[in-house]
Parts: sequence; C-alpha cells; structure tokens
Amino acid sequence: MEQPKYLTVTALTKYIKKKFDIDRHLRQVLVQGEISNFKHHSRGHMYFTVKDDQARISAVMFASHNQSLTFKPEDGMKVLLQGDISVYERSGQYQLYVHKMEPDGLGALYKAYEQLKEKLSAEGLFDDEHKKTIPQYPNKIGVITSQTGAAVRDILTTINRRYPQARRIVFPVSVQGEQAGQSVANPIHAANEIGDFDTLIVGRGGGSIEELWAFNEEVVARAIDASRIPVISAVGHETDFTISDFVADLRAPTPTAAAELAVPSQDQLFQHLKVTHQRFQQLMTYKINGQRDRLDRLKNAYAFKYPVHLTQQKEQDLDKAINQLNRNMKQLVYNQTQQLAKQQERLYANSPQQLVKERNQSLTTRQTQLKHAMTSNYQHHLHRLDRVVDKLNVLSPLNTMKRGYAIPYNQSQDIVRSVDDVSAGESLDVTLADGLLYCQINTIEERDEDDGGENGINV
Repeated sequence: MEQPKYLTVTALTKYIKKKFDIDRHLRQVLVQGEISNFKHHSRGHMYFTVKDDQARISAVMFASHNQSLTFKPEDGMKVLLQGDISVYERSGQYQLYVHKMEPDGLGALYKAYEQLKEKLSAEGLFDDEHKKTIPQYPNKIGVITSQTGAAVRDILTTINRRYPQARRIVFPVSVQGEQAGQSVANPIHAANEIGDFDTLIVGRGGGSIEELWAFNEEVVARAIDASRIPVISAVGHETDFTISDFVADLRAPTPTAAAELAVPSQDQLFQHLKVTHQRFQQLMTYKINGQRDRLDRLKNAYAFKYPVHLTQQKEQDLDKAINQLNRNMKQLVYNQTQQLAKQQERLYANSPQQLVKERNQSLTTRQTQLKHAMTSNYQHHLHRLDRVVDKLNVLSPLNTMKRGYAIPYNQSQDIVRSVDDVSAGESLDVTLADGLLYCQINTIEERDEDDGGENGINV
C-alpha cells in the first residue's frame, strides 16, 4: 500500500499564500470596520485589528503608507480601509495589508474641507493684508452663536466681568444642521447693515467635525470676508480649526478666549489708570517744587535786592564794551587798510602796462643776446671754413699738378698707377694742371725697386 505524501506546514502555508496572492478579488479590497488593539511600532508600522459585530481580521499598515495620514488612528475609531489580503507565513494567519485609511463617515467632509480651504486660500481670503484690527475699547459687540449653548454664557459672562460698559447684542442662530451655515451668515450681513457694531464674535462650543461643519461652509466664509466689522472666530476647542478661523480677522481658541480678546480687562484698566494717576501726581509735584525753587532763587537774586548797584555795574560793563568795540574797530580799519595796500601792490604788479613794459625790456635783452650769439656763431663757422679750405688746398690734386705732376687715364677712364695697367700702342689721356694731353704708348720700361727709380712709360 502506497504511503500518503504529507506536506510540511511551511509548504502548505506557502501554497495557501500563493492562492491568496493570485486571487484578484483579494487585491485592493475595501473594508469598513472598527479599530481595536491598535499599536504604533517604534519603527513606524501600525498593527491593529479591524472588527465588526460578528468578525475580525488582523491588519498592518506599514510606515511607507501611514506617513500621509491626516489623523491619528486609535481604538474604537471607525475607519474605511483599502488594501490587499494575504497570508503572514510565520503565524499562518491571513491579514489585511492596508494602503489607505480614512475615518468612516468623515472622509467626504475632510475632502470637502480641504478643497474649500485650498480654493479660498488661492483667492486670498486668508491673507494677513485683509485682516482688520480689533478695536481696543469697543462700545457695542455682536455675539453670533446658539442661544442655548454654553458658548453664549461663557462669552457674555466674560465680557460682563472684564468690561461691563460694552453693550452686548446676541444674534441667536442654529450652529448645527443643514441650514446652520446660512443661519450663521445672515446675522453677519445684518450687523453690517445696522453699522454701529465695533466687533463681532462668531462661534460655538466644541464638538465633532459634523457638529462644527456649519463653520466650514463657504457661505459663512464669504460673509466673514465681506464684513466691514472686525470678526473674531471662536469655534470649538483649541485643537479645532475651521474655515471661519482662517478667514476671520482674529482666531480665538475658545469662546471664552474670544471674549477676552474682544474687550480689555477693567481691573487692568483701573490699575493702569491708578498707576498713571500716581505718576501724574508725582510729575506735577516735581514740577511745582521746581517752579517754587526757581521763584525763591529769583526773589533772592542780587538784581532784586540791589538794583542801583546792578545798574552801576552794568554801566561800567557798557563803557568797557564800548572801549573794546572802538579798539576792535580801529584794529579792523588798520587791518583792512593794510590788506588794501597789499592788493594795490599786487594789482600794480599785474597791471597790463607794467607787464608790457617788462616784456619789452625782456625782448630787447633777448634780441641783443641773439645778435651777439649769431655774430659769434658766424665768426666761429667762418674761421672753421678757412681752416677746411686750407686743408683742401694742401690736398688738392691741382696744386700737386702745378708742381709738375700729371694724371694718366686709360681708355676706360681709370687712373694708371703702374706699367702693368697698360700695354704698348694703347692710348692715354694725361691730365695736367693747365690742360689735357692725348698720347699713345710706344714703349714701356720697367725699373727694379732696388734701383730706387720709378717705372717709366715712353709716349
């Protein structure tokens, strides 16, 4: 009998996992349920169980997917999940691998909230340049909120305690439900039409996103933006943010805080007034004492006690001043006279006639110097010329020829310097001091240098 083939647990688990992975119905599964046993691992991964009334499934959302979450998951929260179903081989359990998560029932609201926020921000409704300053000492404040909620009591009680002289007008509105947005927007427009309000407080107490939704509606945002009256938004708790908070001129974390921002504290004003009064009294006392001391000094002044002596002393001072003035005037006239004389000398030295006279004298002197220089230069060059002429006469061929010498030229008009330069029968031109001879060579005689004679040519 053939033995049955047993699978290992690992092989069986891998087979089951493969079946899960290839089943297209288990890809991108949409699951609705409640979170329990939530654990956020130190490495960023989230492990939890998704359950309903009759079943539960393990789930994991890795850090690479949960980093984009806009809320913090916690036990008891109902969520909408999208992910894949597969098997975790180590435990053999199938589980949901979550890729996306959003709160159940709130996803559409969050999406609408983000879309409207982006739209109004692009239009500039959130820009600081549109924000109006909240009056420091308002006379009349409009409170737009539910008449039965705790918010209206907190606002009115706080204003009455801090600044009771301010008038408070409550516009009761519906802050929750389908018509709540228009209900909040209408009194904002009405208050602006009345026109004598200094500040408007718009808000309500805390609640879920659905309960606060009226203050995320575009109609409320448009009404706040169009308001000429400064608006303080006071919606929910400190962690709650609505569209009206971004559009309003000032956002308060709570309705009570809105009342504190809308009015000053009369206790602080009284204290400030008291301090100011004390400082004013001190200043006045200091001023009066200073003026009293000055009056006493004037009463005891020498001028009031001895006016005749003071007049006599001033007369002497006047005489000294007049004498000093006279000395100063004489010195000034003397200085001006000296300066005038120097200016006249400079003017005479630079006058045109004087300059022309000086230039003429300089010209005459230079002409004389030039004449002497030219005569001297002429004589110098004349003597030099005579010496050169004498040298030329000494070296002149004509003077040499007058002593009985002649210069023979061959037919090429070259000077004959040796008997070797000619031959018998050749014609010669012989230049003398007083003329030219045309000769023909008959014979040539050569002499030895030892004889001490000269070479000869018979013509």
